Amino acid sequence: MAFPDGFLWGSATAAHQVEGNNIASDFWAMEHSGVPMFAEPSGDACDHYRLYRQDIALLRELGFTSYRFSIEWARVEPEDGVFSRAAIAHYRDVLEACHEHGITPMVTLHHFTSPRWLMRLGGWEYDGTPDRFADYCRTVMAELGPLIPYACTINEANISSLTRRMIEDMTAARSADTPDGGEQAPVGVSAESVESADKARDWRTPGAAALGTTPDNLNLFLFTWTDHGVDVIRRAHVAAREAIKEVSPATKTGITLALQDYQPGPGGEKAADERWAEAFDHFLPAMDGDDFVGVQNYSRVVVGPEHALPHPEGAELTQMGYEFYPQALENVVRRAASAGLPIHVTENGIATDDDTRRVEFVRRALEGVERCLSDGIDVRGYYYWSTFDNFEWMLGYRPTFGMIAVDRATQERTVKESARLLGRIAERNSLDDDIG
Repeated sequence: MAFPDGFLWGSATAAHQVEGNNIASDFWAMEHSGVPMFAEPSGDACDHYRLYRQDIALLRELGFTSYRFSIEWARVEPEDGVFSRAAIAHYRDVLEACHEHGITPMVTLHHFTSPRWLMRLGGWEYDGTPDRFADYCRTVMAELGPLIPYACTINEANISSLTRRMIEDMTAARSADTPDGGEQAPVGVSAESVESADKARDWRTPGAAALGTTPDNLNLFLFTWTDHGVDVIRRAHVAAREAIKEVSPATKTGITLALQDYQPGPGGEKAADERWAEAFDHFLPAMDGDDFVGVQNYSRVVVGPEHALPHPEGAELTQMGYEFYPQALENVVRRAASAGLPIHVTENGIATDDDTRRVEFVRRALEGVERCLSDGIDVRGYYYWSTFDNFEWMLGYRPTFGMIAVDRATQERTVKESARLLGRIAERNSLDDDIG
């Protein structure tokens, strides 16, 4: 079948992961603070801050119709209340490059990284953060709003709840004895992630020193695990949406959520429902007034009565330790439709060094989207994560999610077959005759 007219076919990036030298951000400081949870610093990343025009042109050449990227708060407001005209001009040119090439931009206004100065105030536990974030969004949209048809306020606003659950599952799995007396494999995380978490137990002290704040104030977005912090994030989304609508009412605005396909194992029905409610339902009140919801999915989690269960025996695992399970996307899209909002798949992808598996993953994921559309679910776009092999936070450059490889010594781009495949699908707006 053909996808609906105007369906957006794109790929996604985040500023800190591809731009390079994001020196005013909290993560840059943390990467250089001596905390061993970071495999390596981000450095020049993919040098996308300099090479964005050639990269956008390449996406258009491949057949893509949209590009999701983030504007970096730390660049736009490097000090509290001080806005960089140069940074705003840069992002104006990025947006204009998209429009010149017939690429519809979808902008994310916060993708995990925050300005250093926010940590001196208390970060994402600080009650004033929603107002400050809204001021930044208002400034950006007042300047650039006419160029931004779609704005995601916060990427994976629920991610702290998911990471907290992941660590709980990991701890339970590692403490449980297997029949041979060893430890069960942690669920849904790579061995490198486990090692990184072990090394990070005292990350606040050196991190706070690097950021010129106290350990109690060092509340990074990714590690804001308290109920109060989650409430601050929800309020920040609402405040940002109101600010955007005030200065750029034509911009369609929403939030993106990280959504695992929680499937019940034996006795796990209640626990699986509780996890979905925590990840999705708890954000529904904050989404009242949104124009769309961004769904981000990579795999499934099978849940027992208390914790996630080990992967099925013989399951194919990705570089991230996730189960290869592309059909998860269809399941979460169907559940997310309960919000009554149009859906954009703002991230879906796989970390692998075997691009044939990426091709298969995309094929099967899109078949699920196609079935959702056939059943009347309002899905309006699909964005593969990620455009490039890029900086994957604490794991550095080892995981390769990208459809385009990057030689970090030369910054040369090499297009993979998965990019050509998705581009062909975009050009035809159909899966027919493209993959089999």
